[in-house]
Amino acid sequence: MAEVDPEAPISGDTITELAHVTRAYAAMTEVDIIHDHTIAGPLYRHRPAVPVVVTNHGPFEPQPNLLFQRMQDDTAIVAISCHQASTAQGVHISRVIHHGLDVDAVPVGTGDGDYVAFLGRMTPDKGPCEAIEVARLAGVPLKIAAKMREDAEFEYFRTEVEPLLGDDVEYVGELDEAGKFELLGAATALLNPIQWPEPFGLVMIEALACGTPVVATSAGSVPEIIEDGRTGFIHDTTEDLAKWLLRAADLDRATCREVAQTRFSTARMVSDHLDLYAELLARRGLPGASLYGLRHGSASRDRRKVPWRHRA
Repeated sequence: MAEVDPEAPISGDTITELAHVTRAYAAMTEVDIIHDHTIAGPLYRHRPAVPVVVTNHGPFEPQPNLLFQRMQDDTAIVAISCHQASTAQGVHISRVIHHGLDVDAVPVGTGDGDYVAFLGRMTPDKGPCEAIEVARLAGVPLKIAAKMREDAEFEYFRTEVEPLLGDDVEYVGELDEAGKFELLGAATALLNPIQWPEPFGLVMIEALACGTPVVATSAGSVPEIIEDGRTGFIHDTTEDLAKWLLRAADLDRATCREVAQTRFSTARMVSDHLDLYAELLARRGLPGASLYGLRHGSASRDRRKVPWRHRA
């Protein structure tokens, strides 16, 4: 399994984002819709004539909520899970659109590797120590693949995770895409004992695309992604997770793959976005609304229109 370059740059500071959105908005003079994945852009934009959509990929917390409240009157705000949307206090959510994955590009695994996998960042929020505890209690070998580039991640690994490694628990590094799918595909299950209300767990739909069921805690978006008893098991105690981890091999891997194709494909995600764009264009009486609607209409089987307005 190939590892990624640990020296690769990590994006995402305020000055870089502001410089990017300044250039981007200046360049977008002839577009139907602007879909912005930053927070700074919709606040900066000087109210262009075209509709603007922003997706929040992080948690709705007091400070970001304040920013989204300031932009919501002329910006459509998209959440990536219903649970995340439920925490958007004082923010109007125009639509909940789950992430998607190019499932056809993901190889189907056989689950014959005689181990369970953990995949994520090397942080307490992701639960690698909990995964080790669960796997050991179940008596199942565990392979851990995790991003580890920042000082806090190295420190957490050195002090908390590394002392727990052994013949039955292996850290295999940070994997590239091919290595990631190889790990997931051969695993009996993905063990995802998430310890925080994650807005959306992309690793879970990657596992499903490989045909691999997921055993996870109920935090955040997990119950929206995993169907308990069908594509995985959802429990919150170490004992229950270990018990049901041993049952994961009994679940139908073809069903996991099918759910990934129908509920979490890029085609479904794109259709959901185009439906929202058509609605926004029609609302403003702008050209293009019927074109978006006719071409991309209501193909989604998992669309969630959530016209919520949470008030503090």
